[in-house]
Amino acid sequence: MDHFDWQQQLKSGIYSHYRHANRRAIIGITANYSEGTCKILDYYYKAVVAAGGTPVLVPPVKDQEVIACTLQHIDGLILSGGADYNPLYAGEQPEKGLGGINEERDLPELWITRMAYHRQLPILGICRGIQTMAMALDGKVKQDINDGTSKIKHSQEAERNVPTHTVQVAEDSMLYQLYGSTTLAVNSFHHQAVTETGSRFRVTATAPDGIIEAMESTEMKPLIGVQWHPECIEDGAPLFRWIVEQAEAYYEARRVHSNILTLDTHCDTPMLFPQKIDFSTRDERILVDLHKMDEGGLDATIMVCYLPQPKPGQAFREVAPFDVDTPTAYADLIFDKIEQVVAENNKSVGLARSVEQLCLLKQQDKKAIMLGIENGLALNGNPQLLQHFKNRGVVYVTLCHNGDNDLCGSAKGEGTHGGVSDLGAQVIAEMNRLGMIVDLSHASEQSFYDALQLSTTPIVCSHSSARSLCDHPRNLTDDQMKALAAKGGVAQITLYPGFLCTAGNATLLDALQHLEHAISIMGIDHVGIGTDFDGDGGVPGIADASEVLNVTRHLLAKRYSVDDIQKIWGGNFMRVMQQVQNAAEYQKG
Repeated sequence: MDHFDWQQQLKSGIYSHYRHANRRAIIGITANYSEGTCKILDYYYKAVVAAGGTPVLVPPVKDQEVIACTLQHIDGLILSGGADYNPLYAGEQPEKGLGGINEERDLPELWITRMAYHRQLPILGICRGIQTMAMALDGKVKQDINDGTSKIKHSQEAERNVPTHTVQVAEDSMLYQLYGSTTLAVNSFHHQAVTETGSRFRVTATAPDGIIEAMESTEMKPLIGVQWHPECIEDGAPLFRWIVEQAEAYYEARRVHSNILTLDTHCDTPMLFPQKIDFSTRDERILVDLHKMDEGGLDATIMVCYLPQPKPGQAFREVAPFDVDTPTAYADLIFDKIEQVVAENNKSVGLARSVEQLCLLKQQDKKAIMLGIENGLALNGNPQLLQHFKNRGVVYVTLCHNGDNDLCGSAKGEGTHGGVSDLGAQVIAEMNRLGMIVDLSHASEQSFYDALQLSTTPIVCSHSSARSLCDHPRNLTDDQMKALAAKGGVAQITLYPGFLCTAGNATLLDALQHLEHAISIMGIDHVGIGTDFDGDGGVPGIADASEVLNVTRHLLAKRYSVDDIQKIWGGNFMRVMQQVQNAAEYQKG
C-alpha cells in the first residue's frame, strides 16, 4: 500500500480566503433602528478603528440564515446600546417603569447573540448590550431599577463623555487585567439592569448600590458585558483594544482549523439513539451534531458503539437499550443507525475508514464519522467476528469497559484474568492482522501492560487522562504514559469531569493541565483529545462540539505551533491509524 501523505495533502491549501496579508479584525456592531433608519453613534466605529479593527454595521435582520452568513464574515461582535427590550421575550408582563421598546431590534439581536455565542465569537456588550447577553443566555433583566431599590442616579443628564459614578471591579476579572484598578469612573444612561447573570457569566463590577455594572464568561470565553458606554469616555479604549485582540485570536483559530484536520477520537452519541435524536439539527439533547461540529470547527469524530457490561448471571438483553439477543447484534444495530444518519445527511457528512478518506471528506467540505467499539463484548467470544466489524468500517476496539469481560481485566473490575486473557491475546493478534487499533482505555494496569507487550503495532488510549493529576483508576500513570509513548502509542485526554479532578467540578483549564502534563511525560507526538461527549464528557469551556475552537484558541495563546495543534487535534492518532493499517496491508503483501 502506498503511503498517503495526509499532512502534505492538507498543507496544499483548501481555504485560500484565510490568506490575507495586513488584515485587520472585522468587528460587527449591531445597529439601532428608528423610523426606517438603521444607524449607530460615531463613537462606536471610531473606537473600533482607533483600537485597530475594521467596523461593519450589523442591521437587525429577522432571518437566521442572513445572521449566520454575517457571523461567517466577522471576527468579533459589539452589541450596542438602545431602547428597552419587550419583556414578553423574557416571559414577563410590562411594568410601569418600562420605557420605549424597539421591536425591530429585539429578536434579531437575541438570535445573533445566541448564534455568536455558539460560534465562539468574542462579544462585547455595551449598556443594552449587556442586557442582550443576559436575556439571550439564560440571565434576567430588571425592567426598571428606579423603583426605590437603587440609591444612585443611573441615568445621567451630563454629557456622554463625563463619568458620573464609580464601579467596584473584581480583582480576578478580565476588567481588572485591562484597567489595573478595582475602581473605575463610568458614565451611566440606563434604567434597566441585569439582575441574574445565569451560569454562563459572573458579576465582575457593581455600582455602590449593588447594581450589576459588568459581567464576563465563566467558561474561559472572550465575553464581556458592561452597563456603561466606554466608547464615549476617555478610559474606554482598553475594552475596544480587548475586543479587537480577541477577534484577531478568533480569526487565527479559525484559520488554523481551516488548514488542519480536527478529530475527536471518542464520542458516545449513539447511546442517545433511543431518544430519537436529530443529528441534522442543533439538537439540545446531544453534544455532537452537524450544527455543533460546524460551529466548533470539528471535522471528524469517532462514534463508538458502547456495550454495557452485564453483571455475572445477567443476560445482555437485560442491560441493552434496544431489544436484541446478543452483543454482536446490538453493535450491528448501532452501526446500521449510524449509517442511516450518514445516508440522510450525505451532502454534509460521510463515513471514513482511513486517513485518506478523512482528508477527502475535508476537501469536500463534509464532516466525517468513523466507527469504534467500546467493549470487546461485541465479539461475543469469537475473534473471527473482527473481520465482520472491520468490513463495517470499525477502526478501533476498546477491549473492555467498566467491568471485566472475557478479553481482559477492567480498571473497575475484579481482576478476573489478572490482565489480558488467552482469548484477549487472540483478539489482539487478529486486530493486528486486520489493521484495527487496540484501545486500552478502561483497562486495568496489568491489562494495559499485557496488551502493550502483545500488540505488534502501537496501541491507543482513546479517552484517558493523567492519574498524577487526578487519582482515578481509569487514568494513566506516568509510567504507563512513558511505556505507551515508547511503543509509538497515543493517549487522548478525555473531558469526563471525574477524571480531571476529584471534586468533579472541572473546567477547560483542568483539561489543558492534563494535556500539558501528558505532553511533558510523553512528548508532543503522543497526545490528543478524546472528549467522551454524550458519555458524560464535557466541561465548561468545551462543553460540546461547538466549543472545540475554544481549545484551539487557548493552545494558540500558549504559543503552540500549528503543527503541534494538528498533532493534538487528531494528527497523532491518525499517524497510529495509518501505521496500523499499513502494517496489515504489508502482511497481506
